[in-house]
Amino acid sequence: MRNRPQDGKSRTPVRRVGLAATGLVAALALTATACNGSDDSASGKPGATASPATGSGDFKIPSDIASRLKEHGIDVDKWAKGGWKDWDRDKWLSAAKDFVNPVIEGLWKPERMQSAKEANKTVTTQDASADLGVSDPAPAPVRATAEKTPYHEYAAPVGKVFFDSPEGSMVCSGTVVKDVNHPGRSNLVWTAGHCVHAGRGGGWYRNIAFVPAYNDLGKSESELSNASSSEVAPFGTWWADWVSTSNQWIQGGSETGGAGATYDYAVLHVKPEKGSKSLEETTGALDVDFSAPSATGVAEMGAWGYPAAPPYNGLEMFKCIDRPGRLSLSASLPTMYRIGCTMTGGSSGGGWFRVVNGRTALVSNTSIGPVTHTWLAGPQLGATAEEIYQNMSRTYGGR
Repeated sequence: MRNRPQDGKSRTPVRRVGLAATGLVAALALTATACNGSDDSASGKPGATASPATGSGDFKIPSDIASRLKEHGIDVDKWAKGGWKDWDRDKWLSAAKDFVNPVIEGLWKPERMQSAKEANKTVTTQDASADLGVSDPAPAPVRATAEKTPYHEYAAPVGKVFFDSPEGSMVCSGTVVKDVNHPGRSNLVWTAGHCVHAGRGGGWYRNIAFVPAYNDLGKSESELSNASSSEVAPFGTWWADWVSTSNQWIQGGSETGGAGATYDYAVLHVKPEKGSKSLEETTGALDVDFSAPSATGVAEMGAWGYPAAPPYNGLEMFKCIDRPGRLSLSASLPTMYRIGCTMTGGSSGGGWFRVVNGRTALVSNTSIGPVTHTWLAGPQLGATAEEIYQNMSRTYGGR
């Protein structure tokens, strides 16, 4: 496991929701979670209120972050002014202690977010019939459907993860999850490992940030041509100051998933670029289910995300709901979940959900799929995933 240290005027309150269920067999519905950590839906209340992130912040690179940069011969001031664009192999940091992601205020402007390309959703061209483990037949494609708008009414905890790589500005999807050791005040975001680290032979990506309910009203590209920050990031931009992913992804991940695909998950601890509220108080948050249930015992799973590769453009939130099957990449690796879904690159890291005791919980995230975009596969979240999550919560959650 890897743990990465780093470093106004309010508008009319809006409904802030978490994901819960009203009958998954028919459809995975999104209902409310209270901002104080209790669950309004449990008492029949349909919603809760929250305001977009406001306030001002004077961010400086913390001394410990500055010290780590200097250890690698990196000038602190030059880093913030564009020095981070140096992807020299010797300076592309990969070790746990080397992760740094200092806030560069204003870097993720609306136009920069819109120009970010989909992270090449890791794909596999492997024929499931050749697997050494147990794979079910490939599912029939399920056409992704657009989430209702405004997103803060239906899926506020879902958003986009932006980051910079040697190939340029990139984008994935992510989900706000609850912090068991800091109830009601979580700043944790779940996404894919390949959205934060390049895998075997690579290092940590830079300028990692999360934008919940991106493009809240689902506006078109032309409508967003001169968009304000509040239009594309209604709840602000949240920078990752700590990141955790699995050793298996770091050591075995590749562009086609590789041996790391079955451990392709990550947890971010984030801080607002502006403001002081926690992320959960702002958007709501979801439970995480680490029981790793067999796909054969789950009636339906739903995947949410922002697909960005054609025919999508990354501006709208979509979802797929299907009965999961099993995908085995190797008899020596855990089985992955697989559902029919036409979402493309950019949906990587987006949460998968199922009903647990009448409540919707995150049970996986988008990891790999075929070049034909007919299905998606995600890792089971078992003991390794829970260890990463718990360590993040205990060590960094209260900061």
